[in-house]
Amino acid sequence: MDEKAVQFELASHVGRLLREAFGKGPQSIHVSIRRPYVVFYMRGLLSPTEKILLEQDQVFSIQHTRDLLMKTLIPEINAYSSLLSGINFQEFYYDWGIHNHSGVFVGIESDEGESGIKDEAYLGKEELHQEIADISHKVEKIPAEINSYMINDRVLVVVRNGILISIEKELIRLGQELNLKLAKGNLEKSYFHNNNHFERILNMNIVDLFVDWDFQLDKSVMVFILNPSQ
Repeated sequence: MDEKAVQFELASHVGRLLREAFGKGPQSIHVSIRRPYVVFYMRGLLSPTEKILLEQDQVFSIQHTRDLLMKTLIPEINAYSSLLSGINFQEFYYDWGIHNHSGVFVGIESDEGESGIKDEAYLGKEELHQEIADISHKVEKIPAEINSYMINDRVLVVVRNGILISIEKELIRLGQELNLKLAKGNLEKSYFHNNNHFERILNMNIVDLFVDWDFQLDKSVMVFILNPSQ
C-alpha cells in the first residue's frame, strides 16, 4: 500500500477503536508518517459523559478513564499497524487536549536507529531547543539531550532524553508512576501551554501542544500541531 492509503486505513481503524471504546469517535483523525514516527492527531473527541464531567471540572476523572482505556487500545493499534504496513511500534505515547476536545498518539518504530530521520534544520530550531531546555530546568532539570523533527509542515515532534531527577526515579521505584505523571503533566503543561515564545520562535501559529513521558526510558515526547498559513 502507498503511504496515503496507509494513512487512511490507520485513521479509519483508530477511529473505529475510539468509537467502540468511548461510544463516540473523533470528528477527524489526521495521520502523519515519517518513519520511524507515526503521529495520529484527533479532533472533536469528547463523549456525552465526558462533556458532563468536563462541565463539572472533573478533568482528572476523564484522564483516569482514558488511561485505563488506552491500556487496551495500544496493543490493538500496534497489531493493526504491523499487519497493515509492517510498522512495528516499540514506543507509544499519547496525550489529550481535553478542553480542546483533541488528542495525539505517537508511535515510534523498533528500528528507530536504522531508519531515523536525519537531523534537519528548520526555522528557529536551536532557539526552540533552548526554550524547552529552560522550561524543563524550571520543572525538573535540563534534559541530557533534545532532538526535534518536522514530520511535515503541520507536525513537529520534540524528543527529550534524560529528564528525571533522583526523587522522581525513587517515586517510580515505589510504584508512584501514575501520581508522578499527573503531577508532571499539570506542572509542565502549565509552563508549555502558557509560553508566549514558541509561536514567535517558529513563526507559526500553534494549534495544539501535547506532552507524554516514558519513565522507564527516562524520555519525553512533545508534539506541536502547527498552522503554517499564519
